[in-house]
Order: sequence, then structure tokens, then C-alpha cells
Amino acid sequence: MVKLALYGMLKAKPGKEAEVEAFLKQGAELARKEPGTVTWYAIKEDDGRYGIFDTFNDEAGREAHLNGPIAKALLAEADELLAEPPQIHKIQVLAVK
Repeated sequence: MVKLALYGMLKAKPGKEAEVEAFLKQGAELARKEPGTVTWYAIKEDDGRYGIFDTFNDEAGREAHLNGPIAKALLAEADELLAEPPQIHKIQVLAVK
């Protein structure tokens, strides 16, 4: 069972929604190459808000992801694409179906 997760919240700058969505789709491809990332989801909320939810079996996998290419790309593109800094939350998974 996965034990750890990350939840990231992103707010696109007005007019940058399509670019944020393209970035997230590329992120899915990068996440597939990470052995420690069990699942990776990108979601679209409303008003230009997006989320990323990913799960890990252990802290090593989560830290590898936080220091990997997706996080680096997000930080590099944040000023251009996002209206506010990304909010990343480290969370524990209590139950899974």
C-alpha cells in the first residue's frame, strides 16, 4: 500500500491555462519514468486552478520526485505560467481502495 503522497496546487496566469495544461501532460510522461512514483495525477479545477496528486511507497521515492525533473521544470516555469507560487503539501495516505 502506498503510504505517502504530494498534493500540489497551481494557479495559472490569465491566458496561460493551455500552457499549464501542456506542461502537466508533459509531466505525466516524466512521471512514468520515475520508479519511485507509484501514481501521478494532474487535475483541472476551475478558475485556472490545477492540481497534482502523486503517491509513493516510501520517503526515498517522494524525495526523488521532489528533486527530479518535474519539480525542476515547474520551478523554472513558475514565474511565466503561474499567478502565484505553487503550493506543495507532503501528506500521508491513510487508506486506499
